[in-house]
Amino acid sequence: MPALILPVQDKHPQFGPDCFLADNATVVGDVLLGRGCTVWFQAVVRGDVNSIRVGDETNIQDGAVIHCTYQKAATVIGSRVSIGHKAIVHGCTVADDVLIGMGAIVMDRAVVGAGCIVAAGAVVLEDTQCEPGYLYAGVPARKIKPVSEEQRAGLRQTAANYQLYASWFVGK
Repeated sequence: MPALILPVQDKHPQFGPDCFLADNATVVGDVLLGRGCTVWFQAVVRGDVNSIRVGDETNIQDGAVIHCTYQKAATVIGSRVSIGHKAIVHGCTVADDVLIGMGAIVMDRAVVGAGCIVAAGAVVLEDTQCEPGYLYAGVPARKIKPVSEEQRAGLRQTAANYQLYASWFVGK
């Protein structure tokens, strides 16, 4: 079964070159994915009530949900962002080179700065401003420590890995 791609109120999802959508991924409405993005199994990117904009080489992993808020909060996600399995990114802004950990939640109008890591299971509350280059963890999420150079390299490597993983499925 191919990915489910649907328009909503005459707004059609748009995809940059070299995007990969897993067979049961769902992308609907006012969604723009940049070059080389990947949307994995059972992930949902639902731009029905507002817009969703995603930069280049971002991976939206299995079971993740990307949504927005009607007439209030669009979702903007940068380049080389890794959105972990079953994470929820809702009506917020996520800058470049960020990891949103497995099962994490980022709520309306939050801003996750460049180079941040949001730990698995963390909840970034509405209107939170995550300072660039820091690890945030907990419920509610709070600033824990700076992201190390080794971790920054890991963020870039994770994004590159998902490009490789997608290549295993192309033409299948």
